[in-house]
Amino acid sequence: MTKVIFYRADGIFYGFEEKGHTGFAESGNDILCAALSAMTMLIINTVEISYATNVEYTIDEETTDIRVMVHSILPENSGTDSEKRYAVSGLIEGYYYQLNDMLEDYYDYLDVEVSDDYK
Repeated sequence: MTKVIFYRADGIFYGFEEKGHTGFAESGNDILCAALSAMTMLIINTVEISYATNVEYTIDEETTDIRVMVHSILPENSGTDSEKRYAVSGLIEGYYYQLNDMLEDYYDYLDVEVSDDYK
């Protein structure tokens, strides 16, 4: 099972962690894993390139654990304008809602939660 924890502070989604293998199918044939990977890379690339915002991420190729954080959009970092803050947060929040929609079909392979603890 893959567990995805989204991080939120003061209503701002600023990151997420994905841990574990989905176990939906064998490596190379796991469509759920492929979907998660594609959506994660879309978020990283959009934040970094399209929104020109610093995104910190680590991808452990062995465990497939992924951590994506965009601390610069948090309110205490006044260098980020509010439009960019809400655009990046909205992108991450959209991923959260997409995964929740997927839970209907993949509840045995996917767990999603939100943490309001600042990391």
